[in-house]
Amino acid sequence: MGIWRKIKPAFWNRSDSELELLNYRRLWRTTLFSAIAVTLAPLVFLAGINFYQFEEQYQLQRKEITSHVQRLLAVNKVQLANFLEERRAALAYVNLANTFNELSDRKHLSTVFRRLRMAFGGFVDLGLIDGQGIQRAYIGPYNLEGRDYKNQDWYKEVQIRGIYISDVFLGHRNFPHFVIAVRHERHDEQSYVLRATIDTGKLNSLLSATDLHPIGDIFLVNQEGVLQTPSTLFGGVLTHFESLPASVGKVTETRQGDEPPFLVASAKVEGSPFLLVVVKQPAALLQKWDLLRINIIVMVGLSVAAILVVIWWGSATLVNRIYEADLRRVAMLHEVEYTNKLASIGRLAAGVAHEINNPVAIINEKVGLMGDILGLSEDFPRKEKFMDQIKVIKDSVRRVSEITHRLLGFARHLPVKSEQIHLAALVKEVLGFLGREAQYRNITINVDIPDHVPTLEADKGQIQQVLLNIINNALAAVEDGDSIDISVASPDDEQVAITVTDYGIGIASQDLKNIFEPFFSTKGEKGTGLGLSITYGIVQKLGGHIDVISEPGQGTSFIVYLPVKQRSHRMEGAGGEDAARMEV
Repeated sequence: MGIWRKIKPAFWNRSDSELELLNYRRLWRTTLFSAIAVTLAPLVFLAGINFYQFEEQYQLQRKEITSHVQRLLAVNKVQLANFLEERRAALAYVNLANTFNELSDRKHLSTVFRRLRMAFGGFVDLGLIDGQGIQRAYIGPYNLEGRDYKNQDWYKEVQIRGIYISDVFLGHRNFPHFVIAVRHERHDEQSYVLRATIDTGKLNSLLSATDLHPIGDIFLVNQEGVLQTPSTLFGGVLTHFESLPASVGKVTETRQGDEPPFLVASAKVEGSPFLLVVVKQPAALLQKWDLLRINIIVMVGLSVAAILVVIWWGSATLVNRIYEADLRRVAMLHEVEYTNKLASIGRLAAGVAHEINNPVAIINEKVGLMGDILGLSEDFPRKEKFMDQIKVIKDSVRRVSEITHRLLGFARHLPVKSEQIHLAALVKEVLGFLGREAQYRNITINVDIPDHVPTLEADKGQIQQVLLNIINNALAAVEDGDSIDISVASPDDEQVAITVTDYGIGIASQDLKNIFEPFFSTKGEKGTGLGLSITYGIVQKLGGHIDVISEPGQGTSFIVYLPVKQRSHRMEGAGGEDAARMEV
């Protein structure tokens, strides 16, 4: 968001460029939201369709789980009913196939009991109870012969209904069991009841064949919700099941305590007091679907976040580059305008210098004529004094002529050409142009140019302008009475290094990277910010480079590295623009 670092302060301060800044902000906002709309609309649309399809499949899976619960309920209910019906039918057959007297024989009853256990299994004991409720014969682990049952509820019920199946209980045996009692129904004999105790282990085995662990459970409860068979999720036999559904045969979702919700359904087992209960935990079955849903949400969320970040960064970078390009364009227009202004001033100065040269030439001629006349006059009074004044006038005329010719040399629009340049003479010429300011401010300029320094093959006017700009900056940086050092060295056979060092205020470290940018100046209103920018461009096109070493309060050194020989294509490429800069 580099553009906001530049735009935001001015935007909030409502400066003169408010409209322009608002345009950039509007451009950034339009680019951002357009990119978001174009990019995210298809993604959100496809994500919505996929999520809708996923939800449909998710609900179908839930319905499939519900259907599976109902199928389990129906299948196991029939199996349990068949299990109880087989044992009831077996007892009824024993009643029909044997008389009361035969069953009263303990040995015969033992044979019947053994056959029942071999055929069906699960029989714990077998007893014969007469019409008065007295147990006449008993085969089992306890001595129950002679026990009176006529006042017990189960005996009364079996007398009325003909069959009785009890809830599961512990009794004297202290293990879960239930009772099946069948009344004798033949009219030619006295009424009696055949009563058998059934081990619930057979029920448990039957239910355990449908293994739902760990995602569910199947078990029996009585009408009060007491477990008749053990449950892996809700406890052992005779534990109360608190989530018994109110509607029989209907699958409902419920929960017990802080446990996850589960599906539960119940069905009455025909001919018994039992309710078959099937429990399934949909969370365990739908775990993969939930994980897939989370993955979809996370993937879409991360994709949207990544797209937003990229769009935000891309739109900000785009508008920032447009902003910087506009700044460079405006800077170039200002530079061209300033260059044209300086070129006009240069042409004006050249015209003034040319106009000055004419009267100076006339003065020089007249003074020469006056000198000749005085030289021929032998008796002219104060001849020596006049001759001295004529000499002073000639020296002044010569000095004026040198200044105007130097000014014309800098200002004249000449084609770029390569020539042999002696740096000592060139530096002396540039200092002659700036020497008055140094002398007036009592600034000492030390020049160190060894004799063995090679001559340069370059454009003289461009080198002059480079030195003029750098030395001008040095003069602006030092106080009156300070000094400036100019030295020339040859690091190798292919280049020379011109170093201009002042001992002035120096340049701050944060400004060093910007000093060659157009219109950047540390002089405030006194500087234009173009001198070093032009200098840098000239040196680059001449094939050299500039190094700057500066410490605040310690001074600054500009080191200009220039090649000894210029390449022909580089000089040709530097033509028009550098010639225009010569006028500056």
